[in-house]
Amino acid sequence: YYKGLHILIDACKNAEFNVVIAGSGPLESELKQQVTALGLNNVKFAGQISDEEKVALFNLCRAVVFSSHVRSEAFGVALVEAAIFEKPLITAETGTGTSYVNVHGETGLVVEANDSEKFREAMNTLHQDDQEVKRMGLGARRRYDELFTGVRMGEGYSNIYYRLNEARANKSVEACRLESKDETT
Repeated sequence: YYKGLHILIDACKNAEFNVVIAGSGPLESELKQQVTALGLNNVKFAGQISDEEKVALFNLCRAVVFSSHVRSEAFGVALVEAAIFEKPLITAETGTGTSYVNVHGETGLVVEANDSEKFREAMNTLHQDDQEVKRMGLGARRRYDELFTGVRMGEGYSNIYYRLNEARANKSVEACRLESKDETT
């Protein structure tokens, strides 16, 4: 429900671009009915895909769209995966990690949630502008290299644990100081 695919499908009305929806779920038949009702021939459902098929889709696509419209989409690992392939991203602003991964104008476009018109505009922009696709795709890869590689994330976690452990140790030292101060007064 939180993927907002109904919004993405609505954004495909009267569009010149094609959209491939990968994955499956409980709303799949409802979404396919929406495509049929709208008479769309530019939306394809790939269903569950293998890792090899996912890599092929990343290589072949022009951009990756996350139409998630509620905070249940906390991060979006597929956005990070798309950045590895130098793909620009289109996401909705939901106040979650998706906007940490996708920085508007740098790695892709961030639009208002629940707005199929804004999604269509963003997709049209990238459909029509090869220079922006290249620039934002490179920006996405650069951000991946700076923040999301295994080494970078490992370093980040290590730093967090180190700071937490240091704070705990300092708190213990401070607690000992306070106890000994209390004993002397």
